[in-house]
Amino acid sequence: MQTVEHETFAEPTEVRTFTHGRAEILNVGDSSIGRLVLEPGWRWSNDVKPIAGTDSCLAPHFQYHVQGRLGIRMDDGTEFIAGPGDVTSLPEGHDAWVVGDEPVVVVDWYGATDWARAAEAENPGTG
Repeated sequence: MQTVEHETFAEPTEVRTFTHGRAEILNVGDSSIGRLVLEPGWRWSNDVKPIAGTDSCLAPHFQYHVQGRLGIRMDDGTEFIAGPGDVTSLPEGHDAWVVGDEPVVVVDWYGATDWARAAEAENPGTG
């Protein structure tokens, strides 16, 4: 039976910091939800790749874009910019970067569990 829970990003379960940003993680029920706060100059391939240890982000994402503009390039070459009010579903295999001088805030409903966490042999899909 599902129970009522109330959590807030004002007091996240975990905060993972990295150059030019942070991932705030909330554990709610059996799920983890992330709020990614990415500062101007942030790029996954520069700031998170050294943590993940993979050539591109291998974490799939289902995200709501709250603030700022995020450039995204899939490994197949598909490229676009997501902005406030957009929802993106990204399979594994991508790079991303902040476009412009406004911080990006994204709520990630799917890919936050292991994002920006060092890859391990039994769980290589962390991006």
